[in-house]
Amino acid sequence: MSEKKKKPYVKMIFMGIISAGMYAALLLNQDFLNNYFGRGGAYAFLPIAAAFAFSFIHGSFTGDFWTVLGVEAAKKKREVR
Repeated sequence: MSEKKKKPYVKMIFMGIISAGMYAALLLNQDFLNNYFGRGGAYAFLPIAAAFAFSFIHGSFTGDFWTVLGVEAAKKKREVR
């Protein structure tokens, strides 16, 4: 009974494009972002929010990338006593 899971090619490509776009926007707008994020006060939360967004998008892409390649985490074996 080997059920083959569909590999997430479309999701991987979509998240990869979004991730690359986010990194491009970050690198092309460094001066603006540094000035805007460095204002202090409530603006201090913007870099944290940006880090979470990058982490989520890039992590989703990376997880799907490894799944497409066939690399999966080992399942934890139960200890027999």
